Amino acid sequence: MLVIEDDHDLARAVADLLTDDGFDVELCHDGESGFAQGLTGAYAAIVLDLMLPKRNGFSVCQDLRNAGVDTPLLMLTAKDGQLDEVEGLEVGADDFMRKPFENSILIARLHALLRRHERGRPQRIVVGPISLDPLRRTVLSYEREVTLTPREFALLEYLMTHVNESLAKSEILQAVWGSAFEGDPNIVEVYIGYLRRKLDLAPYPSVIHTVRGVGYSVREH
Repeated sequence: MLVIEDDHDLARAVADLLTDDGFDVELCHDGESGFAQGLTGAYAAIVLDLMLPKRNGFSVCQDLRNAGVDTPLLMLTAKDGQLDEVEGLEVGADDFMRKPFENSILIARLHALLRRHERGRPQRIVVGPISLDPLRRTVLSYEREVTLTPREFALLEYLMTHVNESLAKSEILQAVWGSAFEGDPNIVEVYIGYLRRKLDLAPYPSVIHTVRGVGYSVREH
């Protein structure tokens, strides 16, 4: 999840709430950085405040939609009145909530957005012995159910939706971790290792191949 909110305390509270619900969360505190992160399309949903420094939520939302980003987006505002809600929906927001809000309502609204969005996605992605269900967020490997963390799931989904493509580590890092990630780029290798340990079954070869000098590839054969 991407949370774009300039109130640091509120942003942290929302992030903690979403983390408790099983999501990895990235925070941005102004419209410019939020827009840049949203462009990656690497998030299940975006929580976007209306009044932000550098550029407001209307601008961020409209430009994301104009760029072809269809990530479910929930807009927040502390202002009263219906005009903001109308404009927010017109520029591409999927839902609109006023502050203050109940935590349970925020979670319920986000889950509703995700369900609507998932209906337009394939129910299963199958590559060799690996089957991934984006709707139910389940993975089968050699007919065994595998439990993945949200980040592991996002990484595997990205690889499987680019089957037979050689993906650079930098490309994977930006798509799955986001351009604002400032940690060790070798985190990609670490998570590839996690996936292989969970998915592979001896004596069969791994479906995740190392492409020397490039990165990684999921292959059907």
